[in-house]
Amino acid sequence: MVDLHGQYLKIKEEVDTAIAGVLESCAFINGPEVKLFQKELESYLGVNHVIPCGNGTDALQIAMMALNFQPGDEVITADFTYAATAEVIGLLKLKPVLVDVFKDNFSINPHALEAAITDRTVAIVPVHLFGQCVDMEAVMDIARRHNLYVIEDVAQAIGAEYTFKNKSVKKAGTIGTIGCTSFFPSKNLGAYGDGGAIFTNDDELAKKIRMIGNHGQSIQYYHDEIGVNSRLDSIQAAILRIKLKHLNEYAAARQKVAAYYDKAFGQYSSVITPEVSNFSTHVYHQYTLQILSCDRDDLRKHLAGKGIPAMIYYPLPLHIQKAYIDPRYKEGDFPVTEQLCKTVLSLPIHTEMDEEQLDYIINSVLEFVQPKVGV
Repeated sequence: MVDLHGQYLKIKEEVDTAIAGVLESCAFINGPEVKLFQKELESYLGVNHVIPCGNGTDALQIAMMALNFQPGDEVITADFTYAATAEVIGLLKLKPVLVDVFKDNFSINPHALEAAITDRTVAIVPVHLFGQCVDMEAVMDIARRHNLYVIEDVAQAIGAEYTFKNKSVKKAGTIGTIGCTSFFPSKNLGAYGDGGAIFTNDDELAKKIRMIGNHGQSIQYYHDEIGVNSRLDSIQAAILRIKLKHLNEYAAARQKVAAYYDKAFGQYSSVITPEVSNFSTHVYHQYTLQILSCDRDDLRKHLAGKGIPAMIYYPLPLHIQKAYIDPRYKEGDFPVTEQLCKTVLSLPIHTEMDEEQLDYIINSVLEFVQPKVGV
């Protein structure tokens, strides 16, 4: 799905030099590379504070801890997302409230979101799934009217841009109260190990987030908050500094691949190509089709037999997952999510793809989804 080795070879000299520099300095934790990466990412995103941490799940957990949510408080998020989004809600003894999504762009439905608000609701976690933004203007309007926090899950959409009705533009993750991302190796901005970061424009909140991520201390051995141990190590920061310089280039390469897929599949009613919303750019962490004319799982097996990886993100809605079964929800309550889980299939998309590879993938899909002439 991602050619990390091919990508590494293009920046090998820079990466090897950066890693060697950290090894030479022995500043492995909170070294200069971490501080430089923080500043450079702040500049790229146009946000006041970036707080690096251990991974994207930690980022979500620390964000919720910093906002002083209490057990039983309700946090609304999409049913169609990776479990980590809801995982931290449950871990902190909060109550995940799930809502359905739009079928064309896979993002949270603001109408369903507002209908789910109760007097226990404290926050909304919109997930910028597969590489483009949720309709953040609608989400922020709802949040303001109901006095709710907004924690953006931008693990799959770093670098995507949201355009407001007044034509102002902000990067994904910088619109809500807090933004959270992951630097897992397969992400658009991926480390060579785990990593994550938290974004905010609120000075006091940033101070608290830093403390919580460092055992609740702002001064060594003086603990003002109950905290956790969640740090981005210096080697990963050094690698991320290099890759950040190429992030827009990587997005452009993915967009080129997506356009090639769109052109090839757009004329067939048997597959639905991903919609690009008019308020967001798309950085294509995934290129996700909806397969209508045949069994999606059989198509995946067909592609695997031809050496083509294809992934199902996600095969089971959160409300049906064993860990998140809740008497409030039953099968059929989220029809769009349930249908997507039966039909979505993500094709390889990365920065090193060429037309020969793309044509092979496209032809392999079409020979399965299109009925043979005379049959």
